[in-house]
Amino acid sequence: MPIATVNPANGETLKTFDELTPEELERRLSNAEAAFRRHRTTSFTVRSRLLTRAADLLEADQDDIARTMTTEMGKPLAAARAEAAKCVKAMRWYAGNAEALLADERPPEAEVKDAGATLARVHYRPLGVILAVMPWNFPLWQVVRFAAPALMAGNVGLLKHASNVPQTALYLEDLFRRAGYPEGCFQTLLIASRTVEGVLRDPRVAAATLTGSEPAGRSVAAVAGDEVKKTVLELGGSDPYVVMPSADLERAARTAVTARVQNNGQSCIAAKRFIVHTDVYDAFSERFTALMAALTVGDPMAATTDVGPLATRQGRADLEELVDDAVDQGATALCGGRRPAEPAELTRGWYYEPTVLAGITAAMRIHREEAFGPVATLYRVRDLDEAVAVANDSPFGLSSNVWTRDVEEQRRFVRDVEAGGVFFNGMTASHPALPFGGVKRSGYGRELSGHGIREFCNVTTVWHGAEPDS
Repeated sequence: MPIATVNPANGETLKTFDELTPEELERRLSNAEAAFRRHRTTSFTVRSRLLTRAADLLEADQDDIARTMTTEMGKPLAAARAEAAKCVKAMRWYAGNAEALLADERPPEAEVKDAGATLARVHYRPLGVILAVMPWNFPLWQVVRFAAPALMAGNVGLLKHASNVPQTALYLEDLFRRAGYPEGCFQTLLIASRTVEGVLRDPRVAAATLTGSEPAGRSVAAVAGDEVKKTVLELGGSDPYVVMPSADLERAARTAVTARVQNNGQSCIAAKRFIVHTDVYDAFSERFTALMAALTVGDPMAATTDVGPLATRQGRADLEELVDDAVDQGATALCGGRRPAEPAELTRGWYYEPTVLAGITAAMRIHREEAFGPVATLYRVRDLDEAVAVANDSPFGLSSNVWTRDVEEQRRFVRDVEAGGVFFNGMTASHPALPFGGVKRSGYGRELSGHGIREFCNVTTVWHGAEPDS
């Protein structure tokens, strides 16, 4: 895939970029290694000042970088602005909290003595150069949620971004440079996917983090495993959205629309499978479908647009295959289910109508595969047990949404749903203070919060024995 900005609203190639030569890549790896030796010894005060400066610059750049993101991958402009603001918030949160999150931990005195020590503590040290392989769907946020904690911990970063968001990738390198980070602390690598393995195998690279598809995650994990290097993976998701009889149906339906079509439906944590108790299924389905059908599909730069184009031509083709397979096997499209036929400007871009499918069976591909676009699947369930069973009947386990005001039902979902998060009476969202990640084929490890900043630290036991008598 060429490294290029291709506007998904009209298919126009706006700018292309050359891959780094082997000599340029080697120079960047050397710069990263040298930068780590310096950055690891800086104080939290210095690191906080640098990251705060980066946050201030990003805040000032918010409108410009939002337009770049919308141009490169098609998200509505308002959503792009919100993404930039979220990155600013995360940077400031880590700038203010990293020192406390990585403070030495001291076990109880009795345990220290039992270990034969006069003093013992746990100390967090940075691992080194971290390779980040990042996707296009949240081209700023996915990177910042790795970079902010990694840099505050004393690591340095190498970014291999998706090939269709090169301008956003280069902006990030420039942002950290303008903030005052020394050369090599954060660098963008304009390289093809085939080059990633060589970078990950380089002894100067200590670990890797990847957000993306399941095949990409398997590939990076296999190489890292062969090299015995730490990885954090955040892969696909097919999050359940469960609606029980005690739910506020109006709020549940309105939130369901946002949860499904956020980022044009291209979000790992978007709700995708809507599992509704039979007692409220008809009322929820009618309201949800009407709201989905009323969404405005159009130019992502326009303030009136709810859903823009999919980011890539292939992504739309993949989504169409899933929908067509389901319909061919008996599913009903309550709304959508096709490309817009008009107006003419929509036919030039990679648009797809917001879609609700009912009558899903286990034989359909969409029951097992992630639908990365504005397509929702509806399931009718008899009771709590069936709701939990359907929620867990997925190879993914990223997050989950449950609408119930029944405390016992809430306890049951927390205990039994196989996911990295359970969000009650609201939609899944990431926040710098809360750990984020999944189980099963959604990956492993955690981003954000104290858990995220410690993922790329050497957790070091420090033990002091008794001094000999003089």
